Amino acid sequence: VQLVESGGGLVQPGGSLRLSCAASGFTFSSYNMQWHRQAPGNERELVASISSSGRWTNYAVSVKGRFTISRDNGKNTVYLQMNTLKHEDTGVYYCNCASKNLWGQGTQVTVSS
Repeated sequence: VQLVESGGGLVQPGGSLRLSCAASGFTFSSYNMQWHRQAPGNERELVASISSSGRWTNYAVSVKGRFTISRDNGKNTVYLQMNTLKHEDTGVYYCNCASKNLWGQGTQVTVSS
């Protein structure tokens, strides 16, 4: 049972990245999923959530209108499309299945010129 994130990297302000989280070992399509992030010196914060079907999504105020969470239940994968990135979006991004208390290892996103 695991979650594996990918897609992080270094991007300039105003740029875009798409994160992926591949799930295995459980019935992915039955569970809501979340993306969290943690900046240096800060607590981990919830960025976006998506229902098991993908019909319902929710976002932190700080990313609403810039980030989009989506999922492909056929591929057991949840995505986070991040546009118009800002310096303050820098951090380690984690995929999470709260119902199973399951976390990925995280992927680093650095927004810098």
